[in-house]
Amino acid sequence: MQVESEVDASAGAAAATATAVLTAPLSLEGGLAAELRPANLVQRVLSLFRNVRPGADLSQFQLPATFNLPKSQLQLYGEGVYCAGEDYLSRCARGKDSLERLMAVVAWSISTTRPPIFGFAPYNPVLGETHHVSTGSLHVLLEQVSHHPPVSALHATDDGRNVELVWCQNPVPKFHGTSIEATVNGKRQVKLPKFNETYEVDCPNLLIRLLPAPSVEWSGTVRIACKESGLEAELSYHRSRSFLGIGGDARCVNGKVFRSSSGSQETVCEIDGHWDRTVSLKDVRSGEVSVLYDAKRAIGILITPEVKDEEGLSSSESAVVWSEVSKAILAKDWEKASEAKRQVEGRARKLDKERNERGEVWMPKHFSLSQDKNGNWECWPLEKSVRPAPIIVPSS
Repeated sequence: MQVESEVDASAGAAAATATAVLTAPLSLEGGLAAELRPANLVQRVLSLFRNVRPGADLSQFQLPATFNLPKSQLQLYGEGVYCAGEDYLSRCARGKDSLERLMAVVAWSISTTRPPIFGFAPYNPVLGETHHVSTGSLHVLLEQVSHHPPVSALHATDDGRNVELVWCQNPVPKFHGTSIEATVNGKRQVKLPKFNETYEVDCPNLLIRLLPAPSVEWSGTVRIACKESGLEAELSYHRSRSFLGIGGDARCVNGKVFRSSSGSQETVCEIDGHWDRTVSLKDVRSGEVSVLYDAKRAIGILITPEVKDEEGLSSSESAVVWSEVSKAILAKDWEKASEAKRQVEGRARKLDKERNERGEVWMPKHFSLSQDKNGNWECWPLEKSVRPAPIIVPSS
């Protein structure tokens, strides 16, 4: 027997009476990073992993509320799309040729890279949790389509049908003794219907170094490919040369844009810079250098979303499901935050147990979910477009 549930988060009556709590997005200046600076943070983080073996999968690791950002992982994913100073996404559909459009997708991909905060992590979304936000003509919908393992799906469309985003992401964090690395499996698709082009975009990994010097940074290789044009880009997120893991700049990004044909690659452009400053593009033939991405304009100062239609809020909305936890964290009432978090997670476990006892299989409301022969998760939206949301990002 299959059952569709708007929220395994059926936070039930509790969620229905709760109000949404929305907090500042992660940006280059101010925001949550300026507020979350507790004392002895490094020692507190190290104490969490005293009994964790190297190589352990941390997907089900329960963080105390004192280490949580006051928002869900779904909100962090969504903010990478709907919170932006300069609109790099709409540029993707305005390129005059396939190369210009690929460059725009590369710039947009970099814009989704936001400054993480050492020692803090978002809430793990409960099964069926959703997040629905509009900014201008772009409407973004996310759903937690699996809890174990954690799989999040995203669908975004604009009113003009110029751009469509489809994501399916499965983070796998592992403990390596002196560091934690979260590999983000799954693809992000950027579709440009008017040009019949689809761009597949990888995600960088999140690397948390505990020793010798604590830090958190994006790392790894990101590939962006368009089969229709044969154009690809490869970006490397990395730390500049350091001594024994100390020093160096952790926010470097470089790479290339190339054309694949008959098994060979022709490099068209070279990419170099820092994802939190500027990234430059060099035309290999002409030697001309231009600015591909400007972080200050894209993510320098970001606007906090707000509720436009309170009656339209779903009980599964992230900002509603976790509202009591977020309120307590913002008030630094850790006892209340811990209790509220236990209640949210306890309700989810209870519902899961009741379904199992009835022989029911939970089904996502907004996406279909499957695994390919290699075990990779795939998500597809059930609707062609995303409707306007009750939560909006106000215009600046």
